Amino acid sequence: MHLSGIKHATGEAIYCDDMPAADPELFLAFVTSSRAHAKIMSVDLSEALSLPGVVDIITADHLQDANAFTNPFAPENPETLLAADEVHCVGQLVCAVVADSQTRAKQAAERVKVVYQDLEPPILTIEEAIQHKSFFGPERKLECGDIDEAFKMVDQILEGEIHIGGQEHFYMETQSMLVVPKGEDGEIDVYVSTQFPKYIQDIVASTLKLSVNKVMCHVRRVGGAFGGKVGKTSVMAAITAFAASKHGRAVRCILERGEDMLITGGRHPYLGKYKAGFMNDGRILALDVEHYCNGGHSLDESLYVLETGLLKVDNAYKFPNLRCRGRVCKTNLPSNTALRGFGFPQAGLITEACITEVAVQCGLSPEQVRTINMYKEINITHYKQEFSAKTLTECWRECMAKSSYSLRKTAVGKFNAENSWKKRGLAMIPLKYPVGLGSVAMGQAAALIHIYLDGSVLLTHGGIEMGQGVHTKMIQVVSRELRMPMSNVYLRGTSTETVPNANGSGGSLVADFNGLAVKDACQTLLKRLEPIINKNPHGTWKDWAQTAFDQSISLSAVGYFRGYEADMNWEKGEGHPHEYFVCGAACSEVEIDCLTGNHKTIRTDIVMDVGNSINPALDIGQVEGAFTQGMGLYTIEELSYSPQGVLYSRGPNQYKIPAICDIPTEMHISFLPPSEHSNTLYSSKGLGESGVFLGCSVFFAIHEAVSAARQERGISRPLRLGSPLTPEKIRMACEDKFTKMIPRDEPGSYVPWNITV
Repeated sequence: MHLSGIKHATGEAIYCDDMPAADPELFLAFVTSSRAHAKIMSVDLSEALSLPGVVDIITADHLQDANAFTNPFAPENPETLLAADEVHCVGQLVCAVVADSQTRAKQAAERVKVVYQDLEPPILTIEEAIQHKSFFGPERKLECGDIDEAFKMVDQILEGEIHIGGQEHFYMETQSMLVVPKGEDGEIDVYVSTQFPKYIQDIVASTLKLSVNKVMCHVRRVGGAFGGKVGKTSVMAAITAFAASKHGRAVRCILERGEDMLITGGRHPYLGKYKAGFMNDGRILALDVEHYCNGGHSLDESLYVLETGLLKVDNAYKFPNLRCRGRVCKTNLPSNTALRGFGFPQAGLITEACITEVAVQCGLSPEQVRTINMYKEINITHYKQEFSAKTLTECWRECMAKSSYSLRKTAVGKFNAENSWKKRGLAMIPLKYPVGLGSVAMGQAAALIHIYLDGSVLLTHGGIEMGQGVHTKMIQVVSRELRMPMSNVYLRGTSTETVPNANGSGGSLVADFNGLAVKDACQTLLKRLEPIINKNPHGTWKDWAQTAFDQSISLSAVGYFRGYEADMNWEKGEGHPHEYFVCGAACSEVEIDCLTGNHKTIRTDIVMDVGNSINPALDIGQVEGAFTQGMGLYTIEELSYSPQGVLYSRGPNQYKIPAICDIPTEMHISFLPPSEHSNTLYSSKGLGESGVFLGCSVFFAIHEAVSAARQERGISRPLRLGSPLTPEKIRMACEDKFTKMIPRDEPGSYVPWNITV
């Protein structure tokens, strides 16, 4: 189990805002832009400064040249901490109020008067960005085979598109930080909820004009992150640190849910366009795909997200002739960023939508077309990396057997024939998820282990505990390597003071990288202590530690892992960016109410290849959580924006995430038998992100159910559904005598209350 699980349940786990107040402590609240694209004409601080308890208001003028910073993921796209002359999205940080209480800081922030002059109309949607050619950087492209020639040889060609909405991270702990100046030599401690302490350390040092060794960043645990606690967290930490340094007092900044959702970006909305050439038997010989992602007003990690989507666009299928292209759209929205899955949930859905449409054209089931086009045995991906489909095939077959797919497909058909206003659908989706960061440097990790004279061990490493259980797994590694009980090992948290220069935690690789560093440190210690242990094999760790101390043998060791070998050449369109592949399959059955559009997921079966799991309980939890988050992305979670770029859906009353009533009534998760493979930690595989995509099995099951309703009503037009498949969309897609009563307004004849970005 998760070693902090009981603490989480009882409330004993300490998060950033649970830390005791420093005396005297100040609080910081942000003033954000109310316009999507405007020039700042004036900022009137007088009323806010006159309020009781207000200490200061930090503006771009105070920061001066320290206001500029460079995101390490987009060095060619410099940004500012606070808006200086113009604002480029609603929610952009304009200034920061410092007061003696959080309530007073927020009240004062509301009294800051900012006068704007609107600039040219904001670009908000992907379609508007395409129309105005508003993009970041050049087009990314991968190609294999001769696609133009292949289109001349196929039986049929279809073209289509699908829009995939964004998603909020909705971590349980909002953006949180406490900055404490030490009062000597400019030293400063930053306690923050982040995935990337090194970046916080760097940007704070740059803002305060300090050397990095005077800034220490500490993270005990993070209350959920999913990719959303890197870029904007660093910006807010730098501003908070500036206030703390200026006034010589601790400053705490905790965002409320609504402002967190307004300020921070989320998963990128996508527009996917596809053209498929296929034979009448379902074989897809040519696929031409275009991806457009809504990056927001700054580049952030958007290019990496786009590239990841292009690398993984094939999912589980071998397309002999494939061309995929992508652009990052520059819009006047908060900058979108990493979110669990990192481009694959969108790219994979585009491909599966195409597969589903091909199946309809061929008169086959989608599962038949998926099987026909799936990778077989050892093959080469479209970026020329070798892939063995052995476990992919095993997962597909086992999922089909364990879910009783054939029997239930027949039962679903019988149910639909007997019911007019309720319909069921069954869908099965395969998964090939490449794991890797495409760079050796991004995979390096370090760990530090101390053995004390009572035989206890203190462990620190560069990974961040975000609820996924990485600290539990690292303690397991120490226990396994040093052959001692897990109760002997303690881990306080992550700090740049103990493990410097650590990479950010994400990409399903935190346990992989840091575990190999921890293992290296353990092996260093064992090598030193081996003579002592051999002389006293029945001794305890207390005995061995005391003997080592008496012999002046160091009981501390640093472990290091340099990263997996990886490379990707985008000019040539080839490389070896991934260390291994996680394969799986999911089968979901749903029932929809054709009159209300509501749906319920009756059952889901998931089979995954996890290699040799270090902790199956944690890994099952990761699959469950990822699937549920993916199900939310594809069916429930909808971001609503006004035509002026204002986010409506701020908070759980307007933005719905899956609740207990939304998860499958039956959920069966199983792993393939343990398998050995080289390089990774004990032959394990990272599962944090891959399961998100399997949530689309619910999306396509709903698609099948809606198709059944339309077929009964004699509607033969192609069914193209975007994501998320909310009750409104399901209801209107069923099309019946009631939907025909709803008047249709001509586009352009009215101003919509919300827009699809």
